[in-house]
Amino acid sequence: MQEKTRSVGKRILGLDVGMRRIGLALSDRLGITAQGIPTMVRDNFRSDLARLTRLAGENDVDLIVAGYPLHMSGDESRQGAIVREFAGKLEERSGIPVRLWDERFTTVVANRVLKESGISQQKRGKAVDRLSAVLILQSYLDAMPRQGGREDGTDWPANENES
Repeated sequence: MQEKTRSVGKRILGLDVGMRRIGLALSDRLGITAQGIPTMVRDNFRSDLARLTRLAGENDVDLIVAGYPLHMSGDESRQGAIVREFAGKLEERSGIPVRLWDERFTTVVANRVLKESGISQQKRGKAVDRLSAVLILQSYLDAMPRQGGREDGTDWPANENES
C-alpha cells in the first residue's frame, strides 16, 4: 500500500478483519488513543468495502490500519493473504491508504482482558472483534513518534510486514 502524508486533525480507522465480522476502532484527532466503535457484521465483499469507505468519509479518516495475521514465524497466514487482498481493494475503492499492521496475539490478549473483566462468554464473543481493533490501532499509535518523525525522514512507523 502507498504511504501518503497525513493531515493534522485527521483520524485513523483500525480494522480487525474476520470472516463474519470486522472489528472497528477510531483514533482521536491527535493520534494518541484508539476507541472502539460498533463492530460491522459482514455482508458481501462489495457492500463491506462500500460501508467502510462511507464510514471513513463520515469520520474524516485519512489512514486505515488493518490487522495483519501472521504465523509465529512471521510468514503470512492464509487469513493474512485474505486481509492483504481486502486491504488492497479497500485502498483502491476508498482512495485512502491502508497499512497492514502485525496483529499476532491481539485476539489472545483481547480474550484474556474480556475474560478477566468478568464479561460473560456470550458477550465476550461479540466484544472481542472491537477490542482487537482497538489493540491493533493502539499499538500502531503507540509506535508513532510524537514529534519530528523517524530518522529516515518519514513521519509514520515502519512495520516489517507492510506490503
